[in-house]
Amino acid sequence: SGWGNNEWEYYTEGAKNAFHDGKGNLVIEARMEDVGGKQYTSARLKTEGKVAFKYGRIEARMKLPSGQGIWPAFWMLGGQFGKIGWPECGEIDVMENLGQDPRTVYGTLHGPGYSGDKGPSKKLKLPRGQRASAGFHTYAIEWQPGKIEWFVDGVKANEWTRESLHGKEWVFDQPFFILLNVA
Repeated sequence: SGWGNNEWEYYTEGAKNAFHDGKGNLVIEARMEDVGGKQYTSARLKTEGKVAFKYGRIEARMKLPSGQGIWPAFWMLGGQFGKIGWPECGEIDVMENLGQDPRTVYGTLHGPGYSGDKGPSKKLKLPRGQRASAGFHTYAIEWQPGKIEWFVDGVKANEWTRESLHGKEWVFDQPFFILLNVA
């Protein structure tokens, strides 16, 4: 329920807010309803304790919701999250979108001393000014020791390296688990 971001949704379990649409797509649906003291429900899916990844290509093909206040994200947390907490464990935002800006997604890193609005971030513009909610787009990272590259629809959009953090601790050479959510 918010995970420290003052979010307005209550994350439910089961198939109420996360389900298959019968066409091969996973849907995470936010709904206006009062649950757990919140005005909205949604879902956060995570692979924590099930599967973690270290290096390689991580991607998802998604059609994002839009609208003022909606915040879909495809992100990863360091496997040490439960032991050392955030931001020390590291966070890789493969894709975040602020619903009021449907043509822009963000790729960001968070770690010790560079978290929240101090995390290195880049706007990853969609091809030809498309809206993230108008159709499916593929968001990906290619991750190797000391370097992470971001891609939108197969086109490289950004990269961060150990050196580009200018002496701040690089915490991205460990296993990470995946999260998908709509806040």
